[in-house]
Amino acid sequence: MFEQLSVAEQRYQEINDRLMDPNVVSDPKQYAELMKEYKNLTPIVEKYREYVKAKNDMDEAKAMLEESGLEKDFRELIEDQYETAKADIETISEELKILLIPKDPNDDKNVIVEIRGGAGGDEAALFANSLFRMYSMYAESQGWKIEVLNANATELGGYKEISFSINGEGAYSKFKFESGVHRVQRVPETETQGRIHTSTVTVAVLPEADDVEVEINPKDLQIDTYRSGGAGGQHVNKTESAIRITHLPTGTVVECQDERSQYKNKDKAMKILRSRIYEKMQREQEEKIASERKLQVGAGDRAERIRTYNYPQGRVTDHRIGLTLYKLEQVLNGDLTELFDALNTFDQAEKLKESSGAAGGEH
Repeated sequence: MFEQLSVAEQRYQEINDRLMDPNVVSDPKQYAELMKEYKNLTPIVEKYREYVKAKNDMDEAKAMLEESGLEKDFRELIEDQYETAKADIETISEELKILLIPKDPNDDKNVIVEIRGGAGGDEAALFANSLFRMYSMYAESQGWKIEVLNANATELGGYKEISFSINGEGAYSKFKFESGVHRVQRVPETETQGRIHTSTVTVAVLPEADDVEVEINPKDLQIDTYRSGGAGGQHVNKTESAIRITHLPTGTVVECQDERSQYKNKDKAMKILRSRIYEKMQREQEEKIASERKLQVGAGDRAERIRTYNYPQGRVTDHRIGLTLYKLEQVLNGDLTELFDALNTFDQAEKLKESSGAAGGEH
């Protein structure tokens, strides 16, 4: 591990020097790539330097304690320094192990979130709206930008489906564990007997793909136009501005009718299509690399029930990590930090177990 850290520190210094080179500064692509690597290395190198300092402090204290003739008070002071440095080394070593876990290459990306009402009809559609509001409020609290890409609203104010992008650094790292089935248990407003109904909503989280990452041949696309219509027939367009794009090689179909302009709808539909194909490519690649290994927190199985929102008890339960929070209202108002942090910690712990298991197997 420490050999790896020493190499990382050398690379960090090398990048630091290159970032001051006028030739690099004048090349935006190279500069951006180096800046990204520099930023990723910074927390690792800073933590490694903390480790080196603590190790030096401990070695220095140990050497002094081996000397004879130290005054009692001074010896106690050096013993304290030794114990403090030793404890720091243990803590920093654990933190370094976590920092050295390979980073998900998509973590810094923007995301596209797709929410669809599942079992439960109108009640599921209303909860789809609640989830959209919850994610929007969290994104706003982070200072991130939200853009609705496509929405199919119902008359009661819900969504049969809604797709939206969240633009912000690290958005994917926060949202990546949200894919799956979200279950709601509550008494619908239309329920006269006060019975609790269970409905489901599916969420898919896609890392936003750049043009460079996914090349789409225009010949592989079938593009259809049709008239868009909202709930209850409002704003039914007389022009065919809604777009349906079918990617023939993969059979992926994307529809977009949110904008009045056909060009804007096509642009948004292509954004979703590119991200869906990118995610599919990645999933296939991951399955090839680790077909025998289950993904840590189930980041992507859309049939998996991942979370329950129980209104009568005011609780939210994440079934993957066994976490229950009695703060449903706060969660639905976008307070997702505790949930997101717990999922991330669990994922890191699983990866640590996996990497230490792999390391153990190498000996």
